[in-house]
Amino acid sequence: MAQNLRFRNPELAHSIAEKIKTVAPKKGQVKICHVCGTHEWTITHYGLRSLLPENVEVIAGPGCPVCIVPAAEIDEAVQLAQKGIVMTCFGDVLRVPGSQSSLLEAKAAGAEVRIVYAVSDAVEMAKREPEKEFVFSAVGFETTAPITAVEALGDLPKNFSFLVSHRLIPPAMELLLGVGDLQIDGFIAPGHVSAIIGLKPYELFTRVYRMPTVVAGFEPNDVLMSIYMILKQVSESDAVLENEYSRVVKPEGNVKALEMMKRAFTVTAGNWRGIGRLPDSALQLRESLARYDARLKYGVHVEQGKDILLGCECHLVIIGKIKPKECPMFMKACTPAKPVGACMVSSEGTCRVWAKNVAVQG
Repeated sequence: MAQNLRFRNPELAHSIAEKIKTVAPKKGQVKICHVCGTHEWTITHYGLRSLLPENVEVIAGPGCPVCIVPAAEIDEAVQLAQKGIVMTCFGDVLRVPGSQSSLLEAKAAGAEVRIVYAVSDAVEMAKREPEKEFVFSAVGFETTAPITAVEALGDLPKNFSFLVSHRLIPPAMELLLGVGDLQIDGFIAPGHVSAIIGLKPYELFTRVYRMPTVVAGFEPNDVLMSIYMILKQVSESDAVLENEYSRVVKPEGNVKALEMMKRAFTVTAGNWRGIGRLPDSALQLRESLARYDARLKYGVHVEQGKDILLGCECHLVIIGKIKPKECPMFMKACTPAKPVGACMVSSEGTCRVWAKNVAVQG
């Protein structure tokens, strides 16, 4: 059972669960894919899968922005730190494995690596310490990219630059539809990302791929309702784009944030851990802001990183082909205290989420 349904309005949750049973197919398997680490946390923490019919499965796609950073870009950050540059990053980036080491290991070896809560914190450090060079590891999807853009377009000190690892969600969703033997019958689109980009980028999935797609919020009842909405479409052989999270997500998205992103970045191809290179899926600073691009400023570049570690199947977890417990290392050689794969590092990583809620996985 769900974890005692310890959330607001459990009566509504049970009501939605009953409605789900009425529209779920009596035969055959339905697989719904989400691409959001927070959605996976909600689903797993509250045991929502236990409320679903046995033939309805929710699988986790590449929704953790830290997990999908390729090893080569972690290697770049480590190289910069080893050059004597102060590397600043969010806490969950610190332990993400590169090809040989992480930023945490570089810090243990004497490199100056500092955790910040916001990019503005890193900028302030650079202003206070002009004798040092600072780089911020800019990781995240469309949710955090506007914050990087605001700082990049602002009054930055000369000793500050960005190592940009921002990625865009819709190209990864499209890629999943082409993965062999990966069944997907509907998408739950991420609420945070959708609050920025709006609804239009998802129209491709319903129009071209006939894939039911619902933007969902993050409370348990939001997720349950999105599952119901997708199953209702499946039962009616329909494929439309619906917005369950209309209290936050507007059709046009956050116009100001999109404008700032457009001014600061161009869209380019980018590598994703566990997926490979995707066209039009990454952001890089515009030529007018090249002086703040750490790769150009310091001539750092790693041609090929080592994303897949022997025995670790994080790459298959990232694309939803296996569950964490199907990886031979899960909660054995790979634990939250000593992660091997990137999926076990961040609080939004699927393996980390499952590890922290293993009792409800069955």
